[in-house]
Amino acid sequence: MTEQRKSDLTRRKILTAGQDLVRRHGFGAVGLSRILSESGVPKGSFYYYFSSKEAFGQALLQDYVDQYLLRIDALFDGPGSAGDRLLKFWSAWLAEGRTEGIAQQCLVVKLGAEVADLSEGMRHTLDEGVSQLLRRVSAVLAQGVDDGSIRRFDDPDATARMLYAKWLGAAILVKLSGEQTPLQQALADTVHALSPENKL
Repeated sequence: MTEQRKSDLTRRKILTAGQDLVRRHGFGAVGLSRILSESGVPKGSFYYYFSSKEAFGQALLQDYVDQYLLRIDALFDGPGSAGDRLLKFWSAWLAEGRTEGIAQQCLVVKLGAEVADLSEGMRHTLDEGVSQLLRRVSAVLAQGVDDGSIRRFDDPDATARMLYAKWLGAAILVKLSGEQTPLQQALADTVHALSPENKL
């Protein structure tokens, strides 16, 4: 194994362990020593890979965004009508049995407010990730108009933002209540709003 390959694997271990810890505890509550302990990396090695905890946070969020968008692209490029593909996306926000949904895993839900006040770089990384997601949702909304599976909207970009805001709010309510009801209601509202039979 080359030195570069070892370095990449070690960096990946730190990011993976860090993402899991941050998802569970928040960014500010997780210290570098715990991240390194969880990843099995010697304490003195951190600054070889990241210049600061904030730089680590930006790398962690960029890695999360990149992985998330790859999964979304695979879903949105999949089979079925645009309406079917969007329904799969929204349905994936809900937990099913012991499987966590997107809402429980989402670092925008977990960290949005925290990093907005903490780090301009981290805020920008999350904001750009959300913008890229919304462009994809907007494109699928437009495809749905073309294939007849989604009703026409005057402004697909605004509709994508409105839907995402609804789901983000519902995800936060789920965290507060511990119940899936807000997401279930968001799903019912979204299906109704997008239905080509709903002309209102």
